[in-house]
Amino acid sequence: MQQISTCLWFNDQAEEAANFYMSIFKDSQIVNTMHYCDAGPGPKGSVLTVTVQINGYEIIALNGGPHFNFTPAISLFVKCKNQAEVDHYWDKLLAGGKPMKCGWLTDKFGVSWQIVPTILGEMLQDKDRAKANAPWRP
Repeated sequence: MQQISTCLWFNDQAEEAANFYMSIFKDSQIVNTMHYCDAGPGPKGSVLTVTVQINGYEIIALNGGPHFNFTPAISLFVKCKNQAEVDHYWDKLLAGGKPMKCGWLTDKFGVSWQIVPTILGEMLQDKDRAKANAPWRP
């Protein structure tokens, strides 16, 4: 059991978001779906949470209503082995979303993602400062 999970607060798109993310990440599955009961606040029987496991990482998608919005202050960081992976995740997650600087994007639900090659840390710390300071984009 993963002790710490990320909970993403959606207005009413938790199930749609979980399915979207599962369509992008090969090793993913729905672990659990909970529904509102009589106590609400959502309509009885509607989806309260969808727990999805993506590449072994558990994310809980919550239909909590319109009270909160996502900001780039929190992002999901995707480490990519090569340019093909960078391109895959960038293109798929960007569908309906917005690109940001330095490998960041906001998906169609407003969730921020960083799509980063694993070698980026080495590149940024290169002793050749011209190489280290060169702009990088997916």
